[in-house]
Amino acid sequence: MGSDAGASKGGRDGASAADATGRGWRMPDEAHPHELTYMAWPTRRIWGADTAGVRADIAGIARAVAAFEPVALLANERDVAAARKACGSGVEVVPIPVDDLWMRDTGPNFVVRDDGGIAGVDLNFNGWGGKQAHRRDGDVAREILADADIRRIRAPITGEGGSIEVDGRGTLMATESSLVNANRNPGRSRADIERALEELFGVTTVIWVDGVRGEDITDHHIDALARFSEPGVVVVSTPDDEAPRDVWTDAHDQARGVLDKAVDARGRRPEIVELPEPVDIGRRGAGFLASYVNYYVVNGGVVMPRFGDRRADREAAAIVRELYPGREVVQVSVDTLGEGGGGIHCSTQQLPKSR
Repeated sequence: MGSDAGASKGGRDGASAADATGRGWRMPDEAHPHELTYMAWPTRRIWGADTAGVRADIAGIARAVAAFEPVALLANERDVAAARKACGSGVEVVPIPVDDLWMRDTGPNFVVRDDGGIAGVDLNFNGWGGKQAHRRDGDVAREILADADIRRIRAPITGEGGSIEVDGRGTLMATESSLVNANRNPGRSRADIERALEELFGVTTVIWVDGVRGEDITDHHIDALARFSEPGVVVVSTPDDEAPRDVWTDAHDQARGVLDKAVDARGRRPEIVELPEPVDIGRRGAGFLASYVNYYVVNGGVVMPRFGDRRADREAAAIVRELYPGREVVQVSVDTLGEGGGGIHCSTQQLPKSR
């Protein structure tokens, strides 16, 4: 897939979580240099009448990312030609079977070692707790790792990449609603899952926020709510003061209360930066994801959404430029993707450089 990152790593399958910890694996932060970005091409079986719109969104994201780093886009064999035509020659289209486009959740979560080793954690994607068919997507992490000849670590828990956020220095944030949930991890306590996260991703501190169960397909992922822009700085998606009270504003308030008192792995209280959500976005569906926090950090840049609220779009881009000095900020319209409950970060997954 356009990368030799794992060519000498043996491609061994099925390493245990204990083995991962004992060998010093850790998940780097998103700003760590990337070898490439993985994405996936949406299918008509899932998107139906919205297929053309969501494919245009994914092609736009892929082209934006490809201006900064290589992109490997997975597609079903019958869709390869259409994907190549839409994305252009700057995007490598790889014939690997997929059900849907959410690479953040279906793909491997990569971990590295100080000696240059790299591995991919397979979080056993199960369709967000059985909410969507996932016969192909359940194998995407394994297929990517086999193709790239990178060691696979099969997690002892079930989850998705969008449910975790790391600072690369020992701290991880997560929504309890998504991971401590019987539809992913029946019979497992929060303490059980926390131990697994610590072992898998090389962290010592897990900051839990409540999240929201049952209101969206993900049971509320952290990557639509709060992100680390750097160790010690948390960016929080913030509803407008006039927004009607609902489960999402309540979840924001609960998360903000936790983050205001949280202490990271280095014993510091993080600085909180508010990233206001758009207001004037016209008529949208109830599940529309209007979160600027669902941006994606690439080599030398940040790709973030544009929602059509000109003032909010402009102000959000200005905040992100301050958070990531020296990086070019590119905004992309993702209206159909947003109606599907996701965004740019949800559709991407980085392969970090191992050195």
